Amino acid sequence: MILGVLQARVSSSRLPGKVLKPILGEPMLARQLERAKRSQRMDALVVATSDRAEDDPIQTLCEKQGVACFRGNLNDVLDRFYLAAKPYASEHVVRLTGDCPLIDPEVVDATIEFYLQGAYDYASNAQAPYTFPDGLDVEVFRFQHLERAAREAELPSYREHVTPFMSKHPEQFTIGHYTREPSLGHLRWTVDEPEDFEMVRQIYEALYPINPSFTTRDILALLKESPNMMRLNSHIARNAGVRPSLAADAVYLQTRV
Repeated sequence: MILGVLQARVSSSRLPGKVLKPILGEPMLARQLERAKRSQRMDALVVATSDRAEDDPIQTLCEKQGVACFRGNLNDVLDRFYLAAKPYASEHVVRLTGDCPLIDPEVVDATIEFYLQGAYDYASNAQAPYTFPDGLDVEVFRFQHLERAAREAELPSYREHVTPFMSKHPEQFTIGHYTREPSLGHLRWTVDEPEDFEMVRQIYEALYPINPSFTTRDILALLKESPNMMRLNSHIARNAGVRPSLAADAVYLQTRV
């Protein structure tokens, strides 16, 4: 079984409530779930959100969308993610995040296929050097390694970001890097800043009424015709929305000496 787990929360520091911001009359997260459910390789999908009251609307949204919702610790994302996946007895897990409303099910499935064909422990299309747009991120790994990470990972950054316990240890896990040619790594389709959301909103308004199942190819064609749309967030560096945990890691390591 291949289970998709999508992390989402309301308490974003850069763009609060972004997952609930409306795109064509529906919350951004609803639009992303609509796309994720088109995957042909994921057997089930669950949203992992926090148990805080502020995330009650996410659970309500999931119920409306017919998607399972698990609620757990806000800050220990690894534990929340693991507990969300545990009841499904899945062999493989796909990690998606709620800031990627343009996620492409074709890319999700291709990354899963790459992972399976390579018999990797962990595979991703979002490792440097980046060749996919920031915002089409997919990670796939074995549940047994997620379980090990939940049990053994101690660094704050490992608890906050779920997969570094695997992705940063090639000496322990076989790691695959799924790439594409030509590279699109310079493109930013994630949503962390107001400019990101504005670009994504405009993409949906241009493409969704014509074809709700629009793909990466459709987005590229639109941006070629409307370069000003791409310039809306071109000044924002890749991974700008990732919350740094290095200071917390340093403090933790000092206490262990």
